[in-house]
Amino acid sequence: MSEPFVSYSRYLRQRYGVPVHRVAVDGGFTCPNRGPDRGEPGCTYCDSRGSRAPYLPEPETAEPEDASASDPSGLRLRQGSLAVQIEQAERFLHSRYGPGERILYFQAFSGTFGPTAELKELYDHALALGRFRELIVATRPDCVPPETAELLAGYRRPDRDVWVELGLQSAHDETLERIGRGHTVDQFGEAFALLRSRGLKVAAHVIFGLPGEGLEEVLATIRYLASLRIDGLKIHNLHVPRGCPMAEEVLSGELAVPCDRRHLQYVVRALELLPPDTVIMRLTCDTPGPRLLMPRRFMGKAAFYQELRGLMLRESTWQGRLYPPPAGARPGPP
Repeated sequence: MSEPFVSYSRYLRQRYGVPVHRVAVDGGFTCPNRGPDRGEPGCTYCDSRGSRAPYLPEPETAEPEDASASDPSGLRLRQGSLAVQIEQAERFLHSRYGPGERILYFQAFSGTFGPTAELKELYDHALALGRFRELIVATRPDCVPPETAELLAGYRRPDRDVWVELGLQSAHDETLERIGRGHTVDQFGEAFALLRSRGLKVAAHVIFGLPGEGLEEVLATIRYLASLRIDGLKIHNLHVPRGCPMAEEVLSGELAVPCDRRHLQYVVRALELLPPDTVIMRLTCDTPGPRLLMPRRFMGKAAFYQELRGLMLRESTWQGRLYPPPAGARPGPP
């Protein structure tokens, strides 16, 4: 057994037969928690840059004359920014990985938070700026109305997959309330069912080590996602950026952030419960050092991957070993 879990790189190699990398862009979206200018506090673990890729240029701002009645949403400015971002991302990816196929990834904030007509103009414009094998849009479960699901489904082609990444973080409503998510587990389930019904692939984001959660709560979240046969999963260890609301909990001693060894154990146990074909798209978080308050010591992504692989091989375990759960076992939170 050379690979005890379905890594994202392995999935892409098998699907396309060539190197494929994501072009992460910021479409200028905000989210329901932050207000129109991203200035309001969001989820307690989120800072003002959200999940914006670190290699992107700083966001552009409109001059007063740009905010005209002919373009009140700033759509043209956002389209121009996308062109700059894609060009810069392509240079970065080519210098680091060489030539290859690309995936267009609306990563920052909530990539479906806007009027459907505006979303269509933005997605159409970005897809026209390159040859992309996939479209991925990251968003929240409370930002996916039926018309947006229909729009996204319209981008599917025989040679192009469309994925939607939904931020769940935890399958415990009390945790979601504590971290200020502003949605429920049921809303996640409804968004998942809607997207699946339109033929879209769905990945979930989860965070291990949230306040009040240990291994039991983490595995309950994973059992819930396993019961849905989620297509992909992004696992994050809890990262606390400087300046976010959760930073005060850390500095006051109210919250401890799990170390890399504890996260490693959480991940092994989680992978055992997942369907064997769920794509593991991420294993750890990677907030840039200058923005990060905690944890201060945590192994890098490549080192974590090797540690995880080695541990699973030594323990003779693998993704899906405990899937499906025994008859009568609860799939969701206790």
